[in-house]
Amino acid sequence: MSDPGERLRSSLAADQSSSGGMADFDSPIAMEALRATRVLHAADQDPFPAPARIRIITIANQKGGVGKTTSTVNLGVALALYGLRTLVIDLDPQGNASTALGVDHTVGTPSIYDALVGDSTLTEVVHPTTASPHLLCVPATIDLAGAEIELVSVVAREHRLRRAIEGYIAALPPEKRPHYVLIDCPPSLGLLTLNALVAGDEVLIPIQCEYYALEGLGQLLNNIDLVRQHLNPGIAVRTILLTMYDGRTKLADQVADEVRNHFGDVVLDAVIPRNVRVSEAPGYGQSVLTYDPGSRGSTSYVEAARELAHRGVGLPPIDRTSTPGAATAFAVADGVSTQDGQ
Repeated sequence: MSDPGERLRSSLAADQSSSGGMADFDSPIAMEALRATRVLHAADQDPFPAPARIRIITIANQKGGVGKTTSTVNLGVALALYGLRTLVIDLDPQGNASTALGVDHTVGTPSIYDALVGDSTLTEVVHPTTASPHLLCVPATIDLAGAEIELVSVVAREHRLRRAIEGYIAALPPEKRPHYVLIDCPPSLGLLTLNALVAGDEVLIPIQCEYYALEGLGQLLNNIDLVRQHLNPGIAVRTILLTMYDGRTKLADQVADEVRNHFGDVVLDAVIPRNVRVSEAPGYGQSVLTYDPGSRGSTSYVEAARELAHRGVGLPPIDRTSTPGAATAFAVADGVSTQDGQ
């Protein structure tokens, strides 16, 4: 595996040459300043390409602490900063994604719980974020902790989130529909995660670069296969993101190589390093891109989001008509979202 630091240096060198030459950035301070400039002036750079269809991505891993919420938040912010309309749905009762995006999720706040268990639509529980006007968030409150029990007796309980998302998209004019919907799952394989897998068109799995992170991954993949067979034939693992990479250890390289050998091109080239700024940012109600845009964590998430966006350009449409209880699929044409059949 190529060194993430070397890949970053090459990327910065390309930017330097294309901008007519800048001061040498061999010093850490100069490199950080250049990285911050790239993120802070994202609106002045070429936007990320819009996907061929609306991408509903479920970010799941039943193991806790592998970077699910961190990746959801920072990928969402990066996509939004580079021009793509993005909706983040916080499906974890802890509400960490809501915290990181600066969205209130105290008891009584309109949240995803009201859409899953109550009669609210997503339109009624969507909140703006301070990170970008292109980024919206559906927060999670502690009420969501009891949702799995309350949903047990509900008809078509596995499709509640899917129908809520489709109703939300259908109610929007084409020019306001999101390009990306990112669903942050709780660290379990319960009914909430099942709803997310039925709602999603693809799965992104964050994997920590430690051997413990590989344990239990087979169970997640088996569950995804079961969902594909019985509830959502369109679901597939399309992206794996390596997180918490520590270049000082051979262990991180060994785990990364093992994951790449097993999963192949599904694994993103971009790697998220261990970076204290990534951990500090949620304490200020921010993503790392807005908290410290010059950090390695910020640049790495921008690289990952860019790669994710480019992979979405040629995605084929998804046929959901054979799925019991499934509704209409949506596509994106010429950068503007449209509903199939319209």
